[in-house]
Amino acid sequence: MKKVFKGTSFFRALGFKKQILTFVIYFSVGLGLISITTAAPIRNQSPPTLKANAPNVYVVKKGDTLWAIAKKFLNNPLRWPEIWASNRYIKNPHWIFPGDRLLMCTYQGRPIIGKDEGDGCDGVIRRYSGNKSQVLYPQVRIESLNNAIPIIPLEDIKQWLDRSFILPPDSLNNTPYIVGMADERVIAGAGQNVYARGLGLVIGQRYGIYAEGQPYILLDEQGNKVNAGLELTQVASGIAIQSKQDITTLEITHSYHQEIRKGYRVLPEHEVLYPTMFYPVYAEDVSLEGKVIRIHDSIGAAAKRSIVSIDRGHLEGVKVGQVFTVNQRGQITTDPKTHKKIQLPTEVIGEIMIIQTFDHISYAYVLESQLPIRVNATLTPPIIQD
Repeated sequence: MKKVFKGTSFFRALGFKKQILTFVIYFSVGLGLISITTAAPIRNQSPPTLKANAPNVYVVKKGDTLWAIAKKFLNNPLRWPEIWASNRYIKNPHWIFPGDRLLMCTYQGRPIIGKDEGDGCDGVIRRYSGNKSQVLYPQVRIESLNNAIPIIPLEDIKQWLDRSFILPPDSLNNTPYIVGMADERVIAGAGQNVYARGLGLVIGQRYGIYAEGQPYILLDEQGNKVNAGLELTQVASGIAIQSKQDITTLEITHSYHQEIRKGYRVLPEHEVLYPTMFYPVYAEDVSLEGKVIRIHDSIGAAAKRSIVSIDRGHLEGVKVGQVFTVNQRGQITTDPKTHKKIQLPTEVIGEIMIIQTFDHISYAYVLESQLPIRVNATLTPPIIQD
């Protein structure tokens, strides 16, 4: 339980719910460094190919996402980390904000894109390469962190990061649960009191109230069914205001489009980090082959901007931000000449990005979809060509 709930949400701590200003300070070498960020290793030796209509200058607008910006420049947006000219002398160099001017430059024969700090491509290259030949004077930039451009639309993934998560099935043993509502109601909502039974609830502390979803039943290596996790969805928040023996009264402060019912679990509110960069997964990084095992908020198929669950988690090497190719196995058909059964080729039908990982399961966001993505679609590392 501690592993799941310990820690503070990135956006909640740094301004997702509150307007907290951050100072992004650019230091010269002589003044000291906040942090040094090195470029990720490049597996593909050929430089990324730019779109024919890629802009030389792009001014970031409110509502942009990093994925959409990458698609403006590159034939394959997955290769954005290879061309992004990180400023080695600032913290969080991948953050960009509305109003930033992005310049397309050339460094050692390869295209790079970086922020214009008033000194053009010369400055972009100098900060990216770590050239110490010129003194850099400190600059102070004040930004609200919740204005930073997200990599994908936050409204598409917020519910699945803030309100849903997956726990091992035995981790819910002995956790508190709702046993009743004030005024003998059958269901309850914001502004009402509910009663939870169980030990460990602290007066004055905020808790989440969670509905249990369907378990994830997978097959192990021997073909036996195993419960890989239980999905919980937060339906409300409340504060513990009174306790007597093992019954605690909770005052409901927020409800999230669902009523509270008996049996729902009471747990510390789930908080996670939001993804801040995307990058392709490589074959040696994760145990493959994985597959899509659940489609969320859809009758039977996922499309662009949908959320899916896959049968690989952090114990198999999956990490937030990794991008997988989604494949559809070719159908089995009958050859009209030989009358024998044949299987048609597997087709690439989309790409997904991991947004949250659990032990053996992960949530993923559909970045691109050429055809509907269905349960049992297979996952492979993307082919990096362009």
